[in-house]
Amino acid sequence: MNLFLKASWQQIIMVNYSVSPNVLIPFLPKGVELDFYNDKVYVSLVGFIFKNTKLLNIPIPLLGTFEEVNLRFYVIRKENGITKRGVVFINETVPYKAVAWLANKLYHESYTCVPTKHNWEIKKDIKTIQYQWLLNDQWQSIKVNALNDINALRDETFEEFIFQHYYGYAKVDENTTEEYEVLHPKWETQTVLGYEISCDF
Repeated sequence: MNLFLKASWQQIIMVNYSVSPNVLIPFLPKGVELDFYNDKVYVSLVGFIFKNTKLLNIPIPLLGTFEEVNLRFYVIRKENGITKRGVVFINETVPYKAVAWLANKLYHESYTCVPTKHNWEIKKDIKTIQYQWLLNDQWQSIKVNALNDINALRDETFEEFIFQHYYGYAKVDENTTEEYEVLHPKWETQTVLGYEISCDF
């Protein structure tokens, strides 16, 4: 398998909400079904820095580092006796039109382009991480205060459920689904002390 896109995700914030399955069914690509955790389904509002982005191992000049904010939910695909766990993106926001165009063209994703910005204040023991994006002339924001600790994912926890999805699925049309594999190391978490969310979904 050729590695098409490579990048580093840094200082990830994930805000998770349980929602009615009926909210997500219209977004389901063909051939996948909702992934439940303790009889609930979740959407995640995610903010991070996409850094050192490469296409076919070639750096992208001037566009290789940028903020992304996305809204996603969790699915499974059963194929030949194998269950694949993945995500479906409802929306992905980036600041560059070229990046949005390329991702939509190649992956049939739902990228939009709006101004974004971030603020990091990282000290020895504590950090403040904030991502903002401009929507309808108002800055939306997710912000956390967290310890600079490192916590390994524990088996069968909510955190493991959220992180351990290694495929992406996109609806090309009503009968066609795009599947791609996402390779990443097992993530770690940090202890959140407080948060602020200002987002018009």
